[in-house]
Amino acid sequence: MRSKSLKPCLYSVPGGVRALSGSALQEFLRAVLARGAPFRFKARGFSMHPFIQDGDVVTISPLGGRQPRMGDVVAFVHPHTRKLVVHRILARRDGGYLLRGDNTPESEGLIPSEHLQGRVARVERNGRRVRVGQGMARLLIAFLSRHDLLQPLIFQAWRALRPLMRRTAA
Repeated sequence: MRSKSLKPCLYSVPGGVRALSGSALQEFLRAVLARGAPFRFKARGFSMHPFIQDGDVVTISPLGGRQPRMGDVVAFVHPHTRKLVVHRILARRDGGYLLRGDNTPESEGLIPSEHLQGRVARVERNGRRVRVGQGMARLLIAFLSRHDLLQPLIFQAWRALRPLMRRTAA
């Protein structure tokens, strides 16, 4: 019995998953977005919790010449650490953007626009779509974060909901 030969495909590997990190992930992201295609990867970390959680699948779309707006969640290469980061835009100033994770105490500072790679178009958790804050919600989230009000609100909501969640689980 002859074995079937597989045709090579640029974006797939046996098993359907390729683990990339650091500069390899950034290079691949840039190459895919430069072709106008979206790029999907598994998020790692807690800086965008609860909207994006560790292990969520994030889809980044090319900016396509459109300027990101306040409240958009974007992928960028941090100018100092050179790491790929996904955070929310809080403001636009002097050719750069003030960015911050929804679960971080401080902003990233002013990030030059050329460091932005793309916009978060979709987030999936356990195969289901998660809303990251769109429309007026994204503006409200950015406003609360910029004025250090988002984290205390999330904490208070969690504190209030936790006993209810325990009762329904029991």
